[in-house]
Amino acid sequence: MSEPLTEELLDELLNTSSIEGYLEAHDPGSRTLSEYLQQLLVEKGLERSRVVRMADLNDTFGYQIFQGTRHPSRDKVLQIAFAMALTLRETSRALTAAGVSELYCKDRRDAIIIFCIDRGCSLQKVNEELYRFGERTIC
Repeated sequence: MSEPLTEELLDELLNTSSIEGYLEAHDPGSRTLSEYLQQLLVEKGLERSRVVRMADLNDTFGYQIFQGTRHPSRDKVLQIAFAMALTLRETSRALTAAGVSELYCKDRRDAIIIFCIDRGCSLQKVNEELYRFGERTIC
C-alpha cells in the first residue's frame, strides 16, 4: 500500500473538522525505519538478505537495522536506499524515519547523492562520483 503524497495529506488536514481524528488516522512521524523498510521490501519484492549484501553491510548489523534493534547512521540508511533503488522521496522518508537529516541540495556532497539517486545509480556508482569530486564516500 503506497503512502499518500504530502499534498494529499495537507488537503485532508485542512479539510478536517477534528485534528484528533486526523492524527489518529495518520499519526505522522510514528513509523519506524524498520517498519518503513519492511513495507518497501514487500512493495518492491526484495529480499532483506540481498539488500543487506548489496548495501555492503555486515549481515548481523543489517539484520538488526531491519529488525529495529539498531539505529543506523545517515550513511548506512543511504547505503540501504541505494541497494533498494529507492526514489528520492522514498529515501527522504527513510532518512526521516531513521531520525537523521534529509538530503540538502545546497550541500555539495548531498547534491551529488541526490543526482545519483535521481539517475538510479548503484551504490558503487555514487561512491565513484563522490570520490571523483573529492567528497567522502558513503561506505
